Amino acid sequence: MMLLKKPRLALLSAFAAALLAACGGGSDPQEPQSAMLEAEADSFGTPQAASLTPSIQAANDDGRKIARKVAPKFSNKLWVVQLKEPPAISYKGGINNLAATHAGKGKKINRKSAAVVSYVNYLKARHDAVLSSVGGGKKVYDYGYAFNGFAAELTDAQVQKLRATKGVRSVVKDTLRQPHTASTPGFLGLSGPTGLWQTSGAKGEDIVIGVIDSGITPESNSFADKVDGEGKPSHGGTTTVYTAAPSGWTGECIAGASFTTGNCNNKLIGARYFNAAWGGDAAIASFFPYEYLSPRDWGGHGTHTSSTAGGNANVTITGPAAAMGSISGIAPRARIATYKVCWSTTELGGGCFGTDSLIAIEQAIADGVDVINFSVGGSQDTFLDYTEIAFLEAAASGVFVAASAGNDGPDASTVEHPSPWVTTVAAGTHNRTGTGSVTVNSVTYNGASFATAVSAPLIRAADAAMAGADADMVRLCYAAIDNGGTAVLDPTKVAGKVVLCERGVTARVNKSLAVADAGGVGMVLVNTSANSTNADVHSVPTVHLDVAAHDALFAAAVSNPTASIAQSALVFNVPAPQMAVFSSRGPSLAAGGNLLKPDLVAPGQDILAAVAPPGNEGRSFDLYSGTSMSSPHVAGLAALFKQLHPDWSPMMIKSALMTTATDVLDGPATDPNVAFAQGAGHVNPKAALDPGLVFDSDVDEWVQMLCGLGEFFADCTGVPSLHPSNVNVPSIAIGALAGTQTVVRRATNVGSVATTYTAKLEGLKGVKVTMTPSKLKLAPGQTGQFTLTFSRANAPLQAYASGRLVLTENKHKVKLPVVVQPVALAVPAEASGSYPVRFGVTTTALKATPRGLIPATKTPGTVAQDGVLEIPVTIPAGTTFVRFALFDSDINVADTDLDMEIDFNGETIGGSGGVTAEEHVDFVNPPAGTYTVRIVGYYTPGGSSNFNLHTWALGTANAGNMTATLPAKIVAGTNGTVTIGTTGLTPGTKYLGSVAYTGLPSLPAPTIIRVDP
Repeated sequence: MMLLKKPRLALLSAFAAALLAACGGGSDPQEPQSAMLEAEADSFGTPQAASLTPSIQAANDDGRKIARKVAPKFSNKLWVVQLKEPPAISYKGGINNLAATHAGKGKKINRKSAAVVSYVNYLKARHDAVLSSVGGGKKVYDYGYAFNGFAAELTDAQVQKLRATKGVRSVVKDTLRQPHTASTPGFLGLSGPTGLWQTSGAKGEDIVIGVIDSGITPESNSFADKVDGEGKPSHGGTTTVYTAAPSGWTGECIAGASFTTGNCNNKLIGARYFNAAWGGDAAIASFFPYEYLSPRDWGGHGTHTSSTAGGNANVTITGPAAAMGSISGIAPRARIATYKVCWSTTELGGGCFGTDSLIAIEQAIADGVDVINFSVGGSQDTFLDYTEIAFLEAAASGVFVAASAGNDGPDASTVEHPSPWVTTVAAGTHNRTGTGSVTVNSVTYNGASFATAVSAPLIRAADAAMAGADADMVRLCYAAIDNGGTAVLDPTKVAGKVVLCERGVTARVNKSLAVADAGGVGMVLVNTSANSTNADVHSVPTVHLDVAAHDALFAAAVSNPTASIAQSALVFNVPAPQMAVFSSRGPSLAAGGNLLKPDLVAPGQDILAAVAPPGNEGRSFDLYSGTSMSSPHVAGLAALFKQLHPDWSPMMIKSALMTTATDVLDGPATDPNVAFAQGAGHVNPKAALDPGLVFDSDVDEWVQMLCGLGEFFADCTGVPSLHPSNVNVPSIAIGALAGTQTVVRRATNVGSVATTYTAKLEGLKGVKVTMTPSKLKLAPGQTGQFTLTFSRANAPLQAYASGRLVLTENKHKVKLPVVVQPVALAVPAEASGSYPVRFGVTTTALKATPRGLIPATKTPGTVAQDGVLEIPVTIPAGTTFVRFALFDSDINVADTDLDMEIDFNGETIGGSGGVTAEEHVDFVNPPAGTYTVRIVGYYTPGGSSNFNLHTWALGTANAGNMTATLPAKIVAGTNGTVTIGTTGLTPGTKYLGSVAYTGLPSLPAPTIIRVDP
């Protein structure tokens, strides 16, 4: 059986480290405060070159409960097979006399029309025929609306046959991913007499937000369609405040465990659930017996995102957070449709399989949603992830897609959802917090708190240990859920007392849960090093103190004095917005850094919203943090703009939000660290109402970009290539400026009068930019094109410069973030033979020196199911690059899934955990010593699996079997080829080498050469 994948450690890649160094350094790692840690199933650590000074996040020290029990065992053998015919959304006719089903640019599909039904049935028949051609198998999903393909259990042999089958575009393994507001409407300028809701009249009326997540709690007043006698949303109310579902809605309300069709109403108009990737209802019942086999939410994540995006206005808060008053969704009059694909996301692992997510995206589009929120992990380095492809079709049909950027910050190049057709949202702070204090021996210590007053004897956690409990777990107040169900605090010592706990490792609120479970009445949580203090919703009254209070309090607590925790105060004066430390950053690994991601920032730290009581110790409202929380803010804003501008495309809405955004307080956009954290900046909805210009793009551009990158989403025959930098998005990124580069943009005047815009550049020190034409004169509704030519003046090489292009006229200031990395030489990171390069300088000094090729050292082994085999590997001094790798071709049993972890000096410094046995981990300039390579038998059919560990420890020597030849003439701004020649290689042996570049300062890292003769 297969174990569910564990969350990856956030490791600082060599590329990220170089970026931070080039940008003036980074910050000390702090733990993310995410409610749900966003972690892909196919990565643990990084397959990229990793630094040996890892920035490992204390990923479990989170603002709310995250269970750490061992994940249940589960086997998923699903593969997603994509066929070449277009899905119904984009089918324009010409197949077997089937009528076109493409509704037109930006228009929704009608899934009940005869043409759509016929075409989708044709696609299903094609799926059956293709599957039958390789021997048949268990098919669990057919996709046809936004993605043409199916999900089925396949053997390795079938996979290979399908990949060679005419009409099949791709076959990829299913992946498991994790799901990545009292005052935020006011903070964003939405509420109040001068807020956007009042001044524009837009509250999302009749706009449908589809939330793909962990389900919903239908009894929450955030989703009521009636009000009580005081006008408050209430499921017990008698006054109907919503009409029937909007015209064109074809969704359904699917009943199940503790969920009836009556749980839907005119606010919650649709509810579905999908779990075939787990094996269906029976499998879920076995793995997660407390879960609801229905759209009902157990963990709370989906309820939280739904109520943030489109929950009712002025919903009264109950429970521990009642002092905060009431909450409102960003689009309080929008309708909600929930699609449950994430299962048991706070207990026993769980997560969201891609095949379930894909069918939910399909269904949401076919049902008629206007906006999709997807607070779930995604790809970092490819646009061809099947959920990204479905989102492309969604955006092309007019559906706005907001997705979370990821919670792997502050490390660079961790941002997910890289596609230009998706609005990728980073997380920032907002201005609300709770302040409180605790008084001990007449000394008052001030901190962060949402506590009610309590006074009781104070005891150090270390003095309240259960017999035999681990001392570190005790002082950190481990909850039973963090320790396999075993408590570490002794109720006979804790009952009736305030417990002094240290911060670290486990979720902050799990610590107060441990105190409550032991009968404690309060908690004082103290930092052990410089770090944030956070006002969380705890299980007992709690105050969180800075490290400065640590020594004095622990000394005072020896005599068990009285600790008096004061009633907290709610304040709205915290400087904001700042970047949340956990929020994932760019540069994006996709498209060579030529697209800027994330797109923008919205509130994502300590967000108060409705939750599901079962997974939240009975609470109906709670604070969660994560980019999961920032994404629904933007989904809600999109609903407002959909109501205001029904003729605007999703990309026009995205553009309006981006070009009017403001800098976070971390620093200006001229700091690359800030630019890669915030994208365009923090959303400013009122300014976005009148953006002046918008930058629109469509499916034609996106396909041209994919074809140019060789990512063949569609038939590229006759399709012109489009450089990613030239996709018409409201940001500009050049990942490797070698010589000069011209970028093209088209701007549309969405104002009511003719205007003339002039350009000004902010930042980009040392980079020359020329705009043609120098001014942009546009009539209302007119679109004009301009070009920007970038060249290096004296900017440092191999380092990013950032800034803004600002287009200004009397009333409007349109801001486009710009990031550019000048280079002397642009080269690929890895190649298997001769490779293209581009030169940024004219020189005769540049040299290319081969290193290697060297054969792999092979270490055979056998690992059992759930077993671990440790292999010591000695890396000699002078090693410039080391790669540890496993290959599927060496595995003796089909469907085997092995993982790899690397330890050095007692620390785990890297790992790889894909969905097969094909794994590799790289290190650049590693220190000499003995490394421990752990091979994990994640899923080994038959009980065990043989493997070969391949190790290459590359030095600087030329083995005499490879040559690397540069062009005879090297001129700035020209392209060339490094020609690789090999000789004397043994067939069947795997070789590795590199090409190093010398003769000039600031040259790129060597290009790795992998050759299998």
